[in-house]
This record gives sequence, structure tokens and C-alpha cells, in this order.
Amino acid sequence: MRLMWALLSVSDKRGLVPFAEGLLGLGFRLLATGGTYKTLVEAGLPVTYISDFTGFPEVLEGRVKTLHPKVHAGLLARPDQEEELKALGLERIGVLAVNLYPFRETVARGAPFAEALEQIDIGGPAMLRAAAKNHLAVLPVCDPEDYPRVLEALTEGPTPEFRKELARKAFAHTAAYDAAIAEWLAGEKFPPEKFLVLRRESPLRYGENPHQEAALYRVLGEEGPLLQAEVLQGKAMSFNNYLDAEAAWNLVSEFGEPACVAIKHQNPCGVALGQDPLEAYRKAYEADPVSIFGGIVAFNREVDGATAEAMREVFLEVVLAPGYTEEALEVLSRKKNLRLLKVPFPAQGPYLDLRRLRGGVLLQDADTEDPSEPKVVTRKAPSEEEWADLLFAWKVVKHVRSNAIVVAKGGQTLGIGVGQTNRYAAAKHALKTAKEKAQGAVLASDAFFPFDDVVRLAGEFGIAAIIQPGGSVRDEDSIRAADELGLAMVFTGVRHFRH
Repeated sequence: MRLMWALLSVSDKRGLVPFAEGLLGLGFRLLATGGTYKTLVEAGLPVTYISDFTGFPEVLEGRVKTLHPKVHAGLLARPDQEEELKALGLERIGVLAVNLYPFRETVARGAPFAEALEQIDIGGPAMLRAAAKNHLAVLPVCDPEDYPRVLEALTEGPTPEFRKELARKAFAHTAAYDAAIAEWLAGEKFPPEKFLVLRRESPLRYGENPHQEAALYRVLGEEGPLLQAEVLQGKAMSFNNYLDAEAAWNLVSEFGEPACVAIKHQNPCGVALGQDPLEAYRKAYEADPVSIFGGIVAFNREVDGATAEAMREVFLEVVLAPGYTEEALEVLSRKKNLRLLKVPFPAQGPYLDLRRLRGGVLLQDADTEDPSEPKVVTRKAPSEEEWADLLFAWKVVKHVRSNAIVVAKGGQTLGIGVGQTNRYAAAKHALKTAKEKAQGAVLASDAFFPFDDVVRLAGEFGIAAIIQPGGSVRDEDSIRAADELGLAMVFTGVRHFRH
């Protein structure tokens, strides 16, 4: 009786040689293509070249090498078809290890069309799908991380559940591959068919509420700061933790200066700049010492021991930063339930924002850019200090749920009006929170003023300057009110709705 074949044809050579050695030890004969064959020969392993197996040479510059009846019959023959297989003089392939040409990576580096086209694998997906369909007789292996498990399963005898798991992974692998090719050929941001390939990172204890099931998924081919973050301590992140942490990191990444952001329910409750993380944290805390309780805090600088000591005074769910000193880690380790994340890079650059509907989705460019060109529309212009605060408040208001108003001064938020059903109510909330501190402060609005009531309310609280998109048919009413009250007002020409 001749030993069963294991066919290896991989672009990713990680773990290939040890896997092949393990297969040989289990009594398999090795069969390989091109670069895989070369790697195994160089490792001194006995291996048969695919053309010697099929009796047909590789043709068309390697485009046709495994598309042959001897290969596909060996992969597709069911256990009850053994006699037919033998009568045809064909042999069974019991293990197939295939990972596909690096198409996605080729496109990502901006390769020319012709080069990318050549990186569309044909034989690999065909073999993988054949083996996955016939997984009760063949083990389809597409992930090098599975090699040790495959060898262990072959030693003990693969269970039906393990075979089914490998088949599922193989079909998911080829489906994701085809999706990437289809989108590339469409060449559109919003093609007729949009494929989002999601890979589960981890199940979550529950969703927004305990009666909702949830899981965290990664979008294949994309990178995100939180998905790359290292959890240094604390319980596993929850559904709500991820939402709030994303909001915090997106906002803190807006600033070049040392900054601290406190988030509650995806909205900022305190945002501040400082000479160092400690000053930024203290100012962010002072902005709203009530709402920060149980919130999430993000820094865009390494957290030091002094800042960590200051944070010990309040209950926080999560802290995010690009790094922590040893002293900071020692201090924060005493807060056992605090989740501590080391985030490797800022949240920058465009991406597509997805909102779910029943039976559909909405896709849009995420509001990451700010193509505004602020211009003064009142007789009075902002002072240098007011300009700095206006631009600071404008960055913050972009991350606040509409209707949104931010009052700020000295690189610190003083009051934030969040998610109100009318702009006047949002302004009233923000200004009443700021109280007497609003005197000489600035006010930012995510959208224009349909009436002059917000300007007049701002004047009552002593606001010195306002920044807003402009574009209302009643802009002149607001400008006239600002001039009457001696306020400076700036139009950006850009709005930042967040629904």
C-alpha cells in the first residue's frame, strides 16, 4: 500500500519546513509546487515536484500547474470512491496546505494593474475549495498558525468537528480573497457590491446592555489603533468600553500639544491642553469633575508617575496612552479594575463610517478631515489668545453629538452642550455649566445658527468670540447681534454634525 500524499503550495512560508517534517514523520509523501518545492529541497526534505506527479509541465509562465485531473481527483474523491480512483490510476491527496498569492498586499503597495492582475491566484482557490468541500477525506489548511494543530490531529485522528473547522476557514479565506479582487476591479469607493470581511477578534460579555449578545470583529485589510492596542492590565474590554475608548482616542489624536480627553457615553466631558500630561489631566478633570467619574481618559503623551497619582483620586474605567513610565505602571497597578491600554499610533487618516439599518447600511467618509478656512465676519476680530481657543473648541465640537456647543478658554473646555434637540438648549446647557468662567471665553457650534438667539445668549454670559460654520439664510441676523454685543465671530464654511 502506497502512502498518502500531502500537497503543499504556499506563498507564506512561515512554519513550512517543520510542518513538512511533521507530515513526513506521520508517513505522508510530500508534493509541492514552485517556490514551496524549492524551499523543501533546500531544507533537504524528500519531495515530488507537481509536474512529475501530473506528468504535465507547468505552462503559461506557471499559470497552469495544479489545474489537472490527477490533482483535483485526488482532492475530490470521497471515501466511497476509492475503487474508482484506483481504476483510473489516480491517488488520494489527504492533506492540502495552500495560502494564496499576496494579492491584497500587492494592491496595497500601489502595484501597477498588470502586476496586480498576475497576483490573482486561480489554482490555489480551486484546490482549497475542492479540499474544503471534501473535508471528510482531505484536511484543507490555509493558515500557518494551524500547522501544529493539524499535526496533532493527524497523530490522534482528525475529528469531524476539526475537519469542519478547517473547511470553514478555507471557504472564508477564498471568499475574502475574491471580495478583495472584486472591489479592486470596481475601482470605486462605493462600488455596486461592497464587501466588508470581518474576522472575529473576541466575544464580549454582552453588548450595550446585559441582555444583548456582542463580539468584537476586525475589518480584514484595515488597521485601527484600538485593535492594535496592548491591554496592560484590567478586565477584558466591554462593548461600551470600546465605543468610549474609540471616541477618546479619536479626539485626543486631534492635538499636537500635550492633551487629555475625558469621555462619557462617547461624548467628551472634559478636554484640555497642558505643558505636560499632568497639567492637561488636571484641567480636563476640573472641566467636569462629576461626569468624569466612571469615564474613560486618553492622553497623547506618555503617562508619568505624577499623572498616575492624580488619576488614583477618581474611579475610571479605561486609560489610553501611547506609553507609561515604570512609575506610572506601578501606581496604576493598584487600581485592579482599571483597564490600561497602550495604543501604538494616533487615530489619523480617512476611513469609511458604517451605520446599520434594518436590511441595509449607510456608508460615508468618516468626518476625519476639516477643510475649513475660518474667516472673520464681524467688525471685531479675535485676539491671538481667542484664536487659539476658537481652534481648540472647533476641534472638540467636531467630536460632540449634535446639537453641539462647546465653551472653552485657555485650552480647556468649560461647558459642553451635548445631543440637544435644539441649538439654543445645547448652548444654554454649556453656558450654565461654565457659569462665571464663560466671561471672556469662546463658544463653538457644530452647525450654523438659524436665529440670533444663541449669539445673544452667549453675550449675556460674557462670551468673547464665537466659531460656527455659517451658511444660514439668517447669518446676517447673527452677525448683526454679534456686532451689537461687541463679540468676534468666525465662520468656517464647514459643519460637523454627529448624529
